[in-house]
Amino acid sequence: MPGPMGGPMGPRGFLTDEEKQNVPKVSWKLIRRILSYLKPYWLQFLLVFLTILVSAGVGLLPSIITGRIVNEALVGKNMKLLIQLLIAAFITLTASQVIGVLESYINAWISNKIIYDMKNQMYGHLLSMPHAFFTTEKQGDIITRMNSDIGGVSSVISGTLTNIVRNIVVVVTTLVALFTMSWQLALVGIVVIPLLILPTRSAGKTRWKLASESQAKHDEMNQLVNETLSVSGSLLVKLFAREKREQARFEAVNDEVTKLSMKEQRSGKWFMVLMGMFTEIGPLLIYFAGGWFIIQKTDPTLNVGIITSTVMLINRLYRPVQSLLNIHVDFTRSLALFTRIFDYFDMVPAIREPKHPRRPNVGGEDIRYQHVAFSYSADKPLLSDIDFTVPAGKMYAIVGPSGSGKSTIVNLLPRLYDVNRGAVLIGRNDVRSFDLAYLRGSIGVVTQDSYLFNGTIRENLLYAKEDATEAELMAALETASLTEFIKNQPDGLDTVVGNRGLKLSGGEKQRLSIARIILKDPAILILDEATSALDSISENAIQDALETLMRGRTSIVIAHRLSTILKADRILVVANGTITEQGTHDELLKRNGVYRELYETQFRRVIEMEAEKAGA
Repeated sequence: MPGPMGGPMGPRGFLTDEEKQNVPKVSWKLIRRILSYLKPYWLQFLLVFLTILVSAGVGLLPSIITGRIVNEALVGKNMKLLIQLLIAAFITLTASQVIGVLESYINAWISNKIIYDMKNQMYGHLLSMPHAFFTTEKQGDIITRMNSDIGGVSSVISGTLTNIVRNIVVVVTTLVALFTMSWQLALVGIVVIPLLILPTRSAGKTRWKLASESQAKHDEMNQLVNETLSVSGSLLVKLFAREKREQARFEAVNDEVTKLSMKEQRSGKWFMVLMGMFTEIGPLLIYFAGGWFIIQKTDPTLNVGIITSTVMLINRLYRPVQSLLNIHVDFTRSLALFTRIFDYFDMVPAIREPKHPRRPNVGGEDIRYQHVAFSYSADKPLLSDIDFTVPAGKMYAIVGPSGSGKSTIVNLLPRLYDVNRGAVLIGRNDVRSFDLAYLRGSIGVVTQDSYLFNGTIRENLLYAKEDATEAELMAALETASLTEFIKNQPDGLDTVVGNRGLKLSGGEKQRLSIARIILKDPAILILDEATSALDSISENAIQDALETLMRGRTSIVIAHRLSTILKADRILVVANGTITEQGTHDELLKRNGVYRELYETQFRRVIEMEAEKAGA
């Protein structure tokens, strides 16, 4: 969020406490890395610097011309010269504006090109990150890096960098012009500059502090509004009859926001008054010094025109000097911005393509988990000595208590994670030796939470097979029992499913995700309770499709429903990160172990509920 009256990282001219604590370490390595993004556009940067130099030179001319207007045209009563000088002043002012537009255009082109390059690099890098990155990193942080941080590079390139160069050039050229006209008045003007800047900074700091407090209170009020006026929040308020309490909370925060805003506005008015007063002190002193030199005749070369030009040039000097005094703030924030971006770039993907990727045939091959151990963090082991084989063409079911590691086991097969110890094999080949795209292309996964992109049904299906024909799409939908649903949609396959498929029911989303896997036609199937979001009618309709899909394919199913488990060739029972039992349904019931307990507490209850529904 943008800081109060400043950039995205705090008020202009002052570092926040957080920024002071996180000042990036400046090194040539960091500077070179930043410059590497500017290097492809060095010719355009050179053109920008040339326009700045020309603009600074042209910008001096109106002040110098004004001096001539006073001395030669007005005092000399030369109308023709007055008109000529006025035309020259107009031309120089117009030229300065045109050069400024040209500079801003080139700057915008460069900054947008650099943002384009960095966003492409960041997106590609994030796509290469393992699944663990997206489960641990906040989605908001990822979006901030992609949009706000990289977008902020534009202000660094077109703002900070060029402003530093522009201000330095303006200060140098203006000082040269001042000392050329009158070194005495130039010295007076330079002595005055601290008198203009220091009080302004002091008043400005007070105003920034008030603005920061006001922004914090605005954030608090926005948070309250978002929480209580959202769909879920407003429902909670109503169910607990807390309308009066929330109204009182809002009025209290709103009162503080109003008081701070009024205080800030009053401070702003006095700030502007002080600005005006101190800005006028410099010219008054120059007029006094110039008048003294002329009246006392200490400098016969000095005249009214030179004094007038000096005053204009001193005013031209004030703003760039003030900006240069804040250069450490701008520089620190720019480095911090790039540092945050580079922190993401420097994250090494844990799941990497092998040096010599292989593409062996996976159809008709066994799946072997060979004494596998895995943990998300070193101090919390999750899986230990997972050892089993799924014969080619068979369907194995994995059951176990919540949090026992069932999903993690199947996630090791397409290398969403890599084992810490042991190996996962397809045939005789370790999955870590596979071409990653080929491996994942050979495995179809249907999860409990079916994810659909905010597009049409057709687009979501084609994600599995880009060149699929209309006939193939309809065949997949028919197998997934969605043909009737599609016929009832006004736009058919071009029906928009909404964000995450919210325009569809849970069952429709799940069947569409299954149709997508049918279209993919993988050699290996992983089903994470693929029928969990379906009602009993939909489940019966899709169960045949799943059985057809699994026929001849090696399948691993994480199952919570007994109807699914009973169809498995073998059942693996996972508890405490290891396989405690395995066998058929009847064999496991006789052992009176974990499976028997799961059956008594979960599966039997489901059977009884379904029996009650059938009886009703």
